[in-house]
Amino acid sequence: MKNNRRLWLQALAAAPLCAVLPARADELAAIRQRGRLRIAVYNDFPPYATSGGQGIDAELGRALAEKLGLAPEIVAFNADEDMNDDLRNMVWKGHYLGTQPADVMLHVPLDENLARSNDKVRIFGAYHRESLALARNPQRVPQLAGSAAVALEIFTREKIGVETATLADSFLLGVLNGRLRENVVHFRTVAEAAQGLAEGRVSAVLGTRAELEAALHGQSRFAIEAPKIAELKIDSWPLGMAVKAENDGLAEAIGGALADLKRDGTLAAIFKRHGISYLPG
Repeated sequence: MKNNRRLWLQALAAAPLCAVLPARADELAAIRQRGRLRIAVYNDFPPYATSGGQGIDAELGRALAEKLGLAPEIVAFNADEDMNDDLRNMVWKGHYLGTQPADVMLHVPLDENLARSNDKVRIFGAYHRESLALARNPQRVPQLAGSAAVALEIFTREKIGVETATLADSFLLGVLNGRLRENVVHFRTVAEAAQGLAEGRVSAVLGTRAELEAALHGQSRFAIEAPKIAELKIDSWPLGMAVKAENDGLAEAIGGALADLKRDGTLAAIFKRHGISYLPG
């Protein structure tokens, strides 16, 4: 499930991978002969992927395919128990229910620990830096800054929402020796937590900026900002993509296409169309 796949963040190294492998063109040639690029994106994960093959990741996948002169084939899939399962199902092996692996999977964190434990894939191509943000009702919660004892004291009285089993959830449950536990309200998704904020059931939500911006789009009465809390050591991480470890030629071709999309402003424009702050990876 989407929540569980984020548990890797608790040990995030957040460092780009820099290994350069010899280029091989045979896999890319086979894809060119087929004429299609199969692009795996998460299912039901706004604003990155939504029903009907829409969303930031789906749009990026189409743009990459176009740069390579290929037809895009968006493959939306449901997240498994963790990222390791997702990489196995959608990149190097395929799902036991019969889903064939894609040529490339998007929304893969560029993390050394994740890469080290998945030697059958190559993780590369940072296209965005995801970050944690706090959405708050300014009438009930002031701007947070300083140590957790100071910044988070408000949540000994006010309720704060989080998506279950995420970095934000783990942080809030453990910080200040668990003093905030009674006021941490769990939701299935960030979007549902944002709905709780809009309805007044919580006074703030800690979650990923992109999901908060998408869920609260047009609701200017709420502030969305980076939490300045000293104890929050991990507050952002680069998102990239993955191919089979041996598909060096494909990785280099996609990497080149991504560089073009960054240079000509296409990537930033995709995020802007979806109302999301773009942070270069």
